Amino acid sequence: MLKAERVEYILNELERLYPETPVPLDHKDPYTLLVAVLLSAQCTDERVNQITPALWQLADNPFDMAKQSVEDIKAIIRPCGLSPQKSKAIQGLSQILVDKYNGEVPQDMALLEELPGVGHKTASVVVAQSFGIPAFPVDTHIHRLAQRWGLTSGKNVTQTEKDLKRLFPKEKWNKLHLQIIFYGREYCTARGCQGTTCPICTTCYPARKHPKKIAKA
Repeated sequence: MLKAERVEYILNELERLYPETPVPLDHKDPYTLLVAVLLSAQCTDERVNQITPALWQLADNPFDMAKQSVEDIKAIIRPCGLSPQKSKAIQGLSQILVDKYNGEVPQDMALLEELPGVGHKTASVVVAQSFGIPAFPVDTHIHRLAQRWGLTSGKNVTQTEKDLKRLFPKEKWNKLHLQIIFYGREYCTARGCQGTTCPICTTCYPARKHPKKIAKA
């Protein structure tokens, strides 16, 4: 398959498999999504969803969260890992949202990335899923699949994001990044496929005999 043919096939196949793309992290508004995405770093979405009900009971808005101690936040989110850093970030960004933005989560990527603990990927998820602004959040998961499918040769998530944005229509980005995540979890897992087993890999590269080596993200 030529790259353009792969792109078209992947779009159609993912739309067939995942016509609906609910956000995997439980949330009720931009603030709770922002905190949930921050917690998901090096942690599964399932674990985050188990933890956040207790966190929202403590505080589910920046005004209340800013009043909590870092220790109280840390005690709740400890199972998510990196709790010392994450608890400081949650308390800190909540205070900034209160002080600078009247408790509202900004819709601007650059402003989001200024918040403690909020990197480019987290900001991309928030603007895409809370505000409908086209973005293409790329983590190591999507980076791996994009390489297996011959959509990028980028050695990091930054280059892979640029390549995917160039290949796919802008109006598809917000849905497509979730479709790729769902597909990776179900069919093209880190060790279960390695570029040689799942339907998309075998259709795009039927002659591939050996695992696809992935450039480090």
